[in-house]
Amino acid sequence: MFQLPTKIPLKIPSSKGSWKSLHSPNDYQLLTEVQQATAEDIELIISEQEVAQKEIAKFSPLERSKMILRVADKLDSQVDYLAWVIASEGGKPLKDARVEVERAISTLKLCAEEAVRLHGEMIPMERTPSGKNHLSFTVRDPIGPVLAISAFNHPLNLIAHQIGCAIASGCSVVLKPSSSTPISAFILEEAFHNSGLPLNVFRMVNCETKHSETLASSSKFAYVSFIGSAKVGWEMRRKIAPGTRISMEHGGQAAAVIREDAELEHAVRSLIKGAFYHAGQVCISTQRIFVHEDIFLEFLTHFRSLAAELKVGPATEADTDVGPLIKKEEVSRIQSWIEEAVRAGAIIELGNNVSGNENQYLYPTILSNVSRQTKLMTDEVFGPVVAINPYRDESELYEYLNSNPYIFETALFTQNISKALQIAKSASAMTFVINDHTAFRVDQMPFGGHGLSGYGMGGVKYMMEEMTRLKQIIVKY
Repeated sequence: MFQLPTKIPLKIPSSKGSWKSLHSPNDYQLLTEVQQATAEDIELIISEQEVAQKEIAKFSPLERSKMILRVADKLDSQVDYLAWVIASEGGKPLKDARVEVERAISTLKLCAEEAVRLHGEMIPMERTPSGKNHLSFTVRDPIGPVLAISAFNHPLNLIAHQIGCAIASGCSVVLKPSSSTPISAFILEEAFHNSGLPLNVFRMVNCETKHSETLASSSKFAYVSFIGSAKVGWEMRRKIAPGTRISMEHGGQAAAVIREDAELEHAVRSLIKGAFYHAGQVCISTQRIFVHEDIFLEFLTHFRSLAAELKVGPATEADTDVGPLIKKEEVSRIQSWIEEAVRAGAIIELGNNVSGNENQYLYPTILSNVSRQTKLMTDEVFGPVVAINPYRDESELYEYLNSNPYIFETALFTQNISKALQIAKSASAMTFVINDHTAFRVDQMPFGGHGLSGYGMGGVKYMMEEMTRLKQIIVKY
């Protein structure tokens, strides 16, 4: 049996911060205690950013690349332990947690590769008369100190993106992980420090919301990477210092459309994963499914049958498919949304039952005939709930989907690739997936929301471009 550290301290020896107990969503058992930063700790961290940025500047791109690869190797040597940590602190089923660890290792390797690929370009100056006898080229400089605020649902891979990209770009970084899942962040911090990174170049800090706002509003940070709710993110954007760049990755109301010519078996199995992966606590979880009326009943029957077979239970059990929600309050909220939908005429096809010591397990839930005016169709549910409705008019459906202010990803299942590409071209979604679920992601691809779903772009190469700035150099000869 694996063991967790009994305490997770701040890497600030002078800190007088109090200790907060961390309980597992699986059984509400105590996992560890986490030290909380004081106002004095926050001021110290802010004050050291200029020095920290000078420290990371001493490392060449190749040296940064090799350091990140050493961190990846350290994670690779403890995959089983890290998967168990993720399952224990965040409630992600063990088999999915293991995939996350493998992705985090891959993400760090991608960061190491991109560290030595950052480059500018030559500018063709003599396209205009005034450019004659001038040479111009650009280089990419680190933007400066980065503040990374992360979410609970991918406690290792999300921060691998944020921290890996910052270090690869030549930026110092302060990480504020989710208060629900700081253990993975602590392990990654240890791995970086043990791989040669100076202590002040990467600091992890657990703190109250008011201290997070102090960090985010400081002019010492050149870039803020925020992953979390839209409500918090857009409010934070108002408070950041002038000149500070920000990226925000929020949630959405991802939709999947099943045309009458879709391969039904493939669509059902794919969307079972898309809807119920990590109990639906994913920003691109498939929340709404629209099925052509000619195949609606067949799709619904098969989907309901497979969803009923999913095992709900503690995430640390090897055969669990759906673990607990991160907080019991989320179960109550989601059930109130389900009740609203039922009052408006929706039919519960499966689920809406709970279990567990703190009733933190909500079983996979399927509703049909869900009104477009209910929260299940207008807001992000962030739980194991999916609304399945029939459609007839394809044009009307896409007009409705494109009007959603929380556009992130949309999926389409069809065997008519020509038609799919036509629809994809006019779609508002930032990512349009053909014949796979909306929660599909690989870490080298661009990733970001649209409208209220986010601002800026993720994905290793693309995040690193945001964490650097172009500098132009001109030579007259």
